[in-house]
Amino acid sequence: MQIKQELDALFQEALTEMGIDEPVSSVVEAGKPEFGDYQFNGAMALAKKLGKNPRQIAQEIVDHLPETPMLSETSIAGPGFVNLRLDGNWLAAELQKSGGDERLGVGRVEDPIRVVVDYSSPNMAKEMHVGHLRSTIIGDSLANLLSFLGNDVIRQNHIGDWGTQFGMLIAYLEELGEGAEGNLKDLEEFYKAAKRRFDEDEAFANKSREYVVKLQGGDVRCLELWEDFIDKSLGHCEEVYSKLHVGLTREHVKAESSYNEELAQIVEDLKEKGLLQESRGARVVFIEGDENPLIIQKSDGGYLYATTDLAAIRFRVHTLGAKRIAYVVDARQAGHFQQVFAVARKAGYAPEDVKLEHVSFGMMLDKSGRPFKTRDGGTVKLIQLLDEAVERAKGAITQRDAYSEEEIEKIAEIVGIGAVKYSDLSINRESNYIFDWDRMLSLEGNTSLYQQYAYARIRSILRKYGKEIEGTLRLEDELQRRMGLKLLQLEDVLRSAARDAMPHYITSYLYDLATIFMKFYETHPILRDDVPEELRQSRLLLAKQTADTLRMALEILGIQVLERL
Repeated sequence: MQIKQELDALFQEALTEMGIDEPVSSVVEAGKPEFGDYQFNGAMALAKKLGKNPRQIAQEIVDHLPETPMLSETSIAGPGFVNLRLDGNWLAAELQKSGGDERLGVGRVEDPIRVVVDYSSPNMAKEMHVGHLRSTIIGDSLANLLSFLGNDVIRQNHIGDWGTQFGMLIAYLEELGEGAEGNLKDLEEFYKAAKRRFDEDEAFANKSREYVVKLQGGDVRCLELWEDFIDKSLGHCEEVYSKLHVGLTREHVKAESSYNEELAQIVEDLKEKGLLQESRGARVVFIEGDENPLIIQKSDGGYLYATTDLAAIRFRVHTLGAKRIAYVVDARQAGHFQQVFAVARKAGYAPEDVKLEHVSFGMMLDKSGRPFKTRDGGTVKLIQLLDEAVERAKGAITQRDAYSEEEIEKIAEIVGIGAVKYSDLSINRESNYIFDWDRMLSLEGNTSLYQQYAYARIRSILRKYGKEIEGTLRLEDELQRRMGLKLLQLEDVLRSAARDAMPHYITSYLYDLATIFMKFYETHPILRDDVPEELRQSRLLLAKQTADTLRMALEILGIQVLERL
């Protein structure tokens, strides 16, 4: 359920009763127990408009609040805050109801929209490296979340499969002669070798440029070689996606080349709309407040990323029918997207009712605060990093003797990959991210392993009990009350994370929930013989709903759980 929405509605009703036509969106979590569970902080703004004392306004609002079983206490504090405490019996009843629902009481959005999430976006003919990790993890969790809430989500993998580099690669493959396709087993080394030839040999560089023209002109042999490159590159990407447990497949690929025939149309359309100007031989669009124009076509007739991005926006809005387009791309591209979005608005490719957003993220750094590299300064291959995560995770399995080698491999993969993903998602995506193996595989703090152990511990209790839980849920004390309140906040958290594209809202919530549960587990015995059956049933219900919440939220983030750990 949406607690905040319910509370907002109560205050809206009170203001209407007072004859005040003012929309309410001012109920927030109180933050500290002494302030109650929630606070209404809109009295100060209303007092300014009405020329009254804020505390007087707050008291009038409280006096006009409708009777509700939801609240047990209201009080006025400070300059006019209204502190709210939710009723324990109401909480328990709502928990009992949501615990019996497969979605744990989380509703679907009332007005679902079609959302395009653009993420991962590797370059073809190269192996995926750590630079693709954050976009892939953040993008997939966002797509999962928006879909879970009932939106129609289209995943788009905007791969780089066009341009000069492919002329270079085809020229090098031709130069190697018959049987050279065998060199494509290691795309990274093949690319490096071709790049060295391109940089060192002017004749080879010119030949590469000729092959670009042939490729763009539809030369059959060039297209065959190009398609082979793409196929092998996508095969490598699929291996990474499978290991990462993300939802991208070949059907989600929408390559740069797919927009190639539309680029001339974009130029012509912008010209007809009076947006295109010439600057130093290039065709550009000037944007108000920005001294640097957006280049649409270079002086040599070539197109840029901006041209392709405009074609993609037009396609996603007018063909796919998207109402929200989220680009999960690193923060260094902020200026580019600001310009592209501005031109897309001016050209009518994205009306105002379509949300265009750059879901930016910071850099991935090592523990010294430098960009994450190999020891010799090279780029870290993503598949190697994931393999290392699995190997390191084996050391985090505390009861190795209880499992077969096959089980250890499976557990290590879930723990290792979960650790990498959760570590990324647990920080504000806009911040730079310190990659630290020790921290991400720790049993303490806000880590995946901490959540997975909490889940496995509850599942162990439920297995040991071994029967259906049929009792009535009661919140015996303040700790259980806090736990119940946290469980009921799930929908509010998920909706906020979806609205702001901030997965760390979910991880922060999970850490709070798991921490409260651990305290509950230590102080409230469940299966001990001296626990009355009525209490045991209630505590089992509370524990089970905690496990179900941990599992569901982690799965939304793309992280698997283990029944035993």
